[in-house]
Amino acid sequence: MIRTRFAPSPTGYLHIGGVRTALYSWLYAKKLGGEFILRIEDTDLERSTEESVNAILEGMSWLGLEYDQGPIYQTHRFDRYKEVIQQLFDKGLAYYCYATPEELDEMRDQQRAAGEKPRYDGRYRNFDGEPPVGIAPVIRFKNPVDGDVVIEDMVKGRVVISNTELDDLIIARSDGTPTYNLTVVVDDWDMGVTHIIRGDDHLNNTPRQINLYEAIGAEVPKFAHIPMVLGEDGSRLSKRHGAVSVLQYKEQGFLPEALLNYLVRLGWSHGDQEVFSIDEMVKHFDLDNVNSSPSAFDMTKLTWINEQHIKSASAQHLATHLSPFVAELGCDLSQGPQLDEVANLLRERAKTLVEMAEGAVYFFKDFESFEAGAAKKHLRPVAEEPLTLLLAKLESVEDWKSKPIHTAINDTATELEVGMGKIGMPLRVAITGGGQSPAIDETAELIGKPRCIARIKMALEFIEERKANS
Repeated sequence: MIRTRFAPSPTGYLHIGGVRTALYSWLYAKKLGGEFILRIEDTDLERSTEESVNAILEGMSWLGLEYDQGPIYQTHRFDRYKEVIQQLFDKGLAYYCYATPEELDEMRDQQRAAGEKPRYDGRYRNFDGEPPVGIAPVIRFKNPVDGDVVIEDMVKGRVVISNTELDDLIIARSDGTPTYNLTVVVDDWDMGVTHIIRGDDHLNNTPRQINLYEAIGAEVPKFAHIPMVLGEDGSRLSKRHGAVSVLQYKEQGFLPEALLNYLVRLGWSHGDQEVFSIDEMVKHFDLDNVNSSPSAFDMTKLTWINEQHIKSASAQHLATHLSPFVAELGCDLSQGPQLDEVANLLRERAKTLVEMAEGAVYFFKDFESFEAGAAKKHLRPVAEEPLTLLLAKLESVEDWKSKPIHTAINDTATELEVGMGKIGMPLRVAITGGGQSPAIDETAELIGKPRCIARIKMALEFIEERKANS
């Protein structure tokens, strides 16, 4: 069975690059009927935090990237790592290294001065003397000294690294805690991971890890190293480009499936298709069409993708994600229409859920004043007669639906022999407080008759005051 994994370190937030890696791994497993594992690589005890763990779990949950196994914490597996290190000692493939930091610095300085690549020179590889006093040793792996490591990468193609380029890597620190390169190999072996999809910043670790897999007798997984996500200016993605916690995109009003859609296209393509549902991503995703060069993060494109998903999502799905945004603006959702009906009406005019929520307020919450510019333009004395006549007609509407409301507006315009704009715009400002809204008859239906009648009367009072003050 295909098994993939996402293995973040909880030393910071879950960012865009990490989410794309998780997505590609998740999609590959789902496409091929496999399993997806979440592993928390928390062996960096100084920098790992519970807050970061929670942010990772919350981000994965919001995105809907459900895992079949996990979360598995590396800190719960220290005994297993010690067991494997002992096995390497037993095979003569691990040794204690007593080189001090000062000794290593001096060694590297000499290598640089000689024009050589700075690397550990193996000085304790075959050491059998008396250990230096007072030095807590690290444990190193005896890397093969000849031959090549061949990586048949599913994105990069064939990569060949000579073992002479690799030094003896540290597999346990001087305090006894295992290092990344060891733990990741043991974990992937124990968890039956068949395919490792990760950023190409890990490519330099891969030959070392392949040698470790072979040393412990594990089957070597297949690798796919995907290019980095860059900022729009081509530099490494940072906070100024949008490399923020994935949960900040949630706060900015992006739908989770829109963010995933954007990220799947950030380095992968299926013909010219831009907008994908989750099911379509699973159906079409493959590693063959992953680009081998970096992609640039584009906030404008992400916003456009979000807009398309808002237009196509079910009204109930929109309402579920919209609800906290509307509530945050002080709206009591029990005091108004069904939120899914409001979302359905507003979907064509919103790029984000934040925009949609701002447009939804007047459906649930009464306002005390009209937007100044809209009122100045449309709530003028000339609007008093049409609003008064329309008010009378609307008060007599028993079935408060858009069609009778539309008829009342039409009849008012016909009686007064004026264009629809002379009726519709004053009505829009009166019942919404501003000059922007969806179709006014549908808007009025959802606002409800009592609120509409009260707000038209408020607008007429505003016009009276305006006349008196002029």
